[in-house]
Amino acid sequence: MTEKVYFCNMKNKSTFAIYTLGCKLNFSESSDMGRQLMESGFRHSENPDFLILNSCAVTSAAEKKARNLVSKLHRENPESKIIVMGCFAALRPAEILKWDGVVATFGSEDKMNVIPFIKGESVAAKPEFFSTFSANDRTRSFLKIQDGCDYHCTYCTVCQARGNSRSDTIENVLAQFDKLLTYNIKEVNLTGVNLGDFGRKIGTDFYQLLCAIEQKKYSVRLRISSIEPNLLTDDIIALCADSEIIMPHFHIPLQSGCNKILELMKRRYHRELFADKIYQIKEKMPHACIALDVIAGFPHETPADFEDTYNFLKSLPISYLHVFTYSKRPNTPAATMDEQVSPQEKKWRTLQLIELSNEKKNLFYHQHIGESRKVLIEAESKGNWMFGFTDNYIKIKIPYNELKINTIEDVLLEPERFSFS
Repeated sequence: MTEKVYFCNMKNKSTFAIYTLGCKLNFSESSDMGRQLMESGFRHSENPDFLILNSCAVTSAAEKKARNLVSKLHRENPESKIIVMGCFAALRPAEILKWDGVVATFGSEDKMNVIPFIKGESVAAKPEFFSTFSANDRTRSFLKIQDGCDYHCTYCTVCQARGNSRSDTIENVLAQFDKLLTYNIKEVNLTGVNLGDFGRKIGTDFYQLLCAIEQKKYSVRLRISSIEPNLLTDDIIALCADSEIIMPHFHIPLQSGCNKILELMKRRYHRELFADKIYQIKEKMPHACIALDVIAGFPHETPADFEDTYNFLKSLPISYLHVFTYSKRPNTPAATMDEQVSPQEKKWRTLQLIELSNEKKNLFYHQHIGESRKVLIEAESKGNWMFGFTDNYIKIKIPYNELKINTIEDVLLEPERFSFS
């Protein structure tokens, strides 16, 4: 059970700043919280009364970032009250409360209580699910439709930090769509911890949600964030192939290309199922972008096992990799496994996979040279360039023109237009 810590009434305070580490789900929640605070009369400030950190704990590096950021914020704003929320706060609230400047912690399931806390109001009972979406931060919105996970993979603390799997209703997701589109959003990214598990406990499923969104004929681009391969059904793939609004872009966590390691991780599939999904996608959508998550140096991963994973990944028609170096997470089975891989070997394997990812992305981009594709132009800029993404998630740069921000432009794909950053 996550420890809840509440302190004194601070209702006279009126300024805030929010910092976010980690995933798109965190970004969605932070953005939603900032919008609610602004609507309640609070103001953004560089020297705020409240500093709110939405933390991540997926790796030890993420926890280190949280520690360092809180220390930096306290040095720069010694009078500010620091609130740490999110996954790290859920796992180790007592430790965080000892940090200089921190007055309260809120776990992932308690985040909605940050606002009444800083307003000096009584906190509400923890809801089964609370929906959030980002707006006015980017041309894209991240809409939270699911939270938590029941998978209990041996390397992961998400179940501890985020709780059991739970979902929004289809009706409320559609209502949230109607609301967020009033912000002139051009693209919506559906987010969750285990997105494909949407609706399982309330008698619906993710495919039914996608069909309901499709039937509404929204004038918006839709992306599906990370979805487990065993939950990416043939029906979902077929729907994406036929859809006019669902983008041909998939993010599918593999974690290892070696079945022995997948079983030690307690993943719910073998690599043969994974490969089948990849080839199904490419058969129906040859232009689709497919990104994978993979972990380097999991316990018991021998050099031969790593080579097995590397060769498997190299053989697949994928677009790029998100590579993670395995790190021990407290209170997980993998942390106490024998045959831990040395730090030097994990680093080497990580670099090999990153190099493979770069090769895959370069090949994927160049396969589309000469095509004209629709690009959503974002506010991001650098020097005389601004950036955006095609429907199949190729990052493009064009000469800066402020009037093009949040517009969808037809762009001829040429090597000089590609951005790999």
